[in-house]
Amino acid sequence: MKKLSVVIPCYNEEEAVPLFYEAFLKEVQGMPVEFELMFVDDGSRDGTLGQFEKLHALDERVHYISFSRNFGKESAMFAGMEAATGDYVAIMDVDLQDPPSLLPEMLDAIENDGYDCVASRRVTRKGEPPIRSFFARAFYRLINGISKTEIVDGARDFRLMTRQMVDAILSLKEVGRFSKGLFSWVGFKTKWLEYENIERVAGETKWSFWKLLLYSIDGITAFSTAPLAIASFAGVLFCVIAFAMLLFFFFKTILFGDPVAGFPASICIILFLGGIQLFCIGILGQYLSKTYLETKKRPIYIVKTKK
Repeated sequence: MKKLSVVIPCYNEEEAVPLFYEAFLKEVQGMPVEFELMFVDDGSRDGTLGQFEKLHALDERVHYISFSRNFGKESAMFAGMEAATGDYVAIMDVDLQDPPSLLPEMLDAIENDGYDCVASRRVTRKGEPPIRSFFARAFYRLINGISKTEIVDGARDFRLMTRQMVDAILSLKEVGRFSKGLFSWVGFKTKWLEYENIERVAGETKWSFWKLLLYSIDGITAFSTAPLAIASFAGVLFCVIAFAMLLFFFFKTILFGDPVAGFPASICIILFLGGIQLFCIGILGQYLSKTYLETKKRPIYIVKTKK
C-alpha cells in the first residue's frame, strides 16, 4: 500500500490543531493509502507545539518539526516536504480552509487519471475584506501579464503531488521562495479543483495586508524581470522628454526672446523626476537584495525539535 504524507505548516494555531486532526481522520477513512501527518511549528509562541506532542503520543502516524524561530510559511512547507516519506505529498492549512474532503478526489485523479499534481483554487473570496480581494485579483492579473510562469488566480497552497514533483521542488534551494510560482515553474501535469472560500474554524489569519503586499512583491521579483525593463524604459522616455523640452525652450528664447519662467513648475518637474529616479532605484534594489540574500547561502530553516 502506498503512503500519503500531509504537510501542515502552523504558526500560533493551538486551537485549530486538534480540530484539524479530528476532521482529517474522518475524511481519510477508506482511502486506499497509509498516511502520516507532518506538522511544522514555525516558531509559535502559544501552545501549538504542545498540541503536536499530545497527538504524537496518541498516534504514531503524527510527526512534527519545530523551528528555532519563525522562518515563515514558505520555509515551513519546504521543511515538511523534505521530511515527508510518502509516495504522495499533500500540503494543507491547519485552519480547515483547505477541506480534507477533497483528498480522496485528488488521490483518485493522480492514481487513475495520470496527473502529477492536483491543486485547488478558490472561486470566491467570501469573508475577505473587499479591498484585499481587489488587490489580490489585481496581483494575479499583473503577474500573469509580466511573467512567463502562470500563476492561477485564487490558487491555494493546498495540493496533492507525486514524489517526483516534490523532489523537483526540493531541488530548488533558493531562500526567497514563492511556492505558488515554484509549483508552476517545475511543470508536471496538474488538475485544478475549484471550491468556494471557507472561513477559519479557529484563530485569526496571520496574513495582514502589509505582509501580503510584501509577499506579492517577492512573487513579482522572483518570476519576472519586467520591472527592470520598465525602469529602463522610463529612464529612456524621460531623457527623450527632457531633450525635447531643452530644444523647445532654446528655440523659444532665440526666436521670441522670451526668458524661461515658472519657478514653481520647475520645482514640480524636479520633484517628479526625482521620484521616478528613486522608484527605479528601488526596483533595482529589490533585485539586488534578492541576489545578496541568496549569495549568503543561509539555511532555509533551522530545526529545534523533531519527532
